[in-house]
Amino acid sequence: MLKITGTPTLVCGVALLMVMGMPAISIAQQSYPTKPIRFIVPYPPGGSTDPMARLVGNKLAERWGQSVVIDNRPGASTIIGTDAVAKAAPDGYTILLASSAFVTGPSMFARLPYNALRDFTGVATIAKSRFVLVVGLAVPASNLQEFIALAKSKPGQLNFATSGVGANTHLSAELFNGMAGTKMNHIPYKGSGVLVTDLISGRVELSFQVPITVMNYITSGRLKAIAITGDGRAAALPEVPTFSEAGLQGFNPAGWFGIVAPTASPKFVINKMSSEVASILALPDSRDYLIKQGSESFVSTPEQVNALIKSDIIKYAKVIKDANIKVQQ
Repeated sequence: MLKITGTPTLVCGVALLMVMGMPAISIAQQSYPTKPIRFIVPYPPGGSTDPMARLVGNKLAERWGQSVVIDNRPGASTIIGTDAVAKAAPDGYTILLASSAFVTGPSMFARLPYNALRDFTGVATIAKSRFVLVVGLAVPASNLQEFIALAKSKPGQLNFATSGVGANTHLSAELFNGMAGTKMNHIPYKGSGVLVTDLISGRVELSFQVPITVMNYITSGRLKAIAITGDGRAAALPEVPTFSEAGLQGFNPAGWFGIVAPTASPKFVINKMSSEVASILALPDSRDYLIKQGSESFVSTPEQVNALIKSDIIKYAKVIKDANIKVQQ
């Protein structure tokens, strides 16, 4: 039991504050949210990130009876939108859709107007995406061991296509280079359309892609799938072995989407939103929706999100340094 000592006036004053303050906190916890929530997406509308934000945002709005406004703030490799959240009031009404750029940015750029670890706290994860290694039909390899042997026999001669410098497809390939002991050339593209066309035509030999981008070309026999990341085989590509099955243990990069908030955001808000997102992701229609987007539902506690962010920043810092990846700022 708490014992309060001091003058009678002081004791009464402290006691009154405690009596008044405790219900106020409880009421705030129960009533949140009392106004619209701004969900900043640091990418242009229509990309792969929008479906993640809209899935969660729409269902939160339905459950809480308050609008969740999707606010696209693209620019400067996600820095503009991310900085807007870092500088927002930590009141639980401004959150950020975080993805791979959130954890690679600290190593990719010499200067950032925010600190990913200091200025943000994890709320929840939403989904994660696998990566499948695909090669053109002209590449003389049908499995991972054959492909690694081929790449080692032709150092610097195989070209891998990505969606841009520092993209998760780029970092996955560089991580592969480091773990498999290969040396392949990076060819960045501005979109997946031309990239896939060049893969099929043989202008580039390989690429690490999210399955939804290349699924139709694999099933129609226009591209060969060598291996896929993940702890088990993908339901959509059951014939494709995981990298671990194929012999490259420990190679398991994954793109992920999650929610972070300004560091000083109230703990009860963080916990309430995290629990609600987990409940949303457990719904069959949510799982089906994510599968159609080429992703899988991914549930994490706030503590697990923070641990994931920290570990990924460390992991990709090494990849970026070893591959000497630089982005002009």
